[in-house]
Amino acid sequence: MGATFRFMKRRARSLDQDVGAAREGMRIAKRVARAGLCSRREAERWIAEGRVAVDGKTLTSPAVTVGEAARITVDGRALPVAEPARLWRYHKPPGLVTSRDGQGRPTVFERLPPALSRLLAIGRLDLASEGLLLLTNDGDLARHLELPATGWIRRYRVRVYGRVAPAQLDELARGLTIGGIRYGPIRAALDRQQGANAWLTISLHEGKNREVRRACEHFGWSVNRLIRVAYGPFQLGGLRRGGLARVPGTVLRDQLGRAAGRLLGKA
Repeated sequence: MGATFRFMKRRARSLDQDVGAAREGMRIAKRVARAGLCSRREAERWIAEGRVAVDGKTLTSPAVTVGEAARITVDGRALPVAEPARLWRYHKPPGLVTSRDGQGRPTVFERLPPALSRLLAIGRLDLASEGLLLLTNDGDLARHLELPATGWIRRYRVRVYGRVAPAQLDELARGLTIGGIRYGPIRAALDRQQGANAWLTISLHEGKNREVRRACEHFGWSVNRLIRVAYGPFQLGGLRRGGLARVPGTVLRDQLGRAAGRLLGKA
């Protein structure tokens, strides 16, 4: 009982600190990025280049916290009003990557409307994978939704070349260690076996890099199609390939629960 009380007290203190930090202000690079001008990394570069000023003083370091009343300019122009945190569902086609990796490969961001080209991807899908990808304009929201502690399940429909045995599904459910990497329990159900091919529904919490493909390869199953159909409460549904749909703010707030105030503020 005492340990529980101490935990609740620490948690309450942590929440109070979050609220206090929000009232005091935010880092300048984040403030510039939230205005929709650039990414946070680009904002840090602009600051180093002397392009950002606060209350008439040119900055050279991003280690500055600014309040709501601060007058911020970029290249001499007033910073636009910050956009509220928003979330979109996107049906990623195969053949696109979800990160700006500098290798010249086509990205999902090149397929978005120009006004949304600076969005951040939440969780990755590799080049050959398809299906639901969540996108946001807010880095803090992206980090929160990627955390395993959030408890949101990622669900996939997977077609493999190989025969699936019940014992293998049981082994997946217990978790695997592959190449020295420990993967938590993976729930998999055999939907149908059609000759040498099988369709599986696979659910997991962590979503480590190429986790589904590596787990399947562990059993000698060759993945020839991988579709993410759900990320937590958000579903691919009938969203057409390449389609984009904004998640209503009321829905996002409901799904975030207690974290909504910290991540969305009054938006």
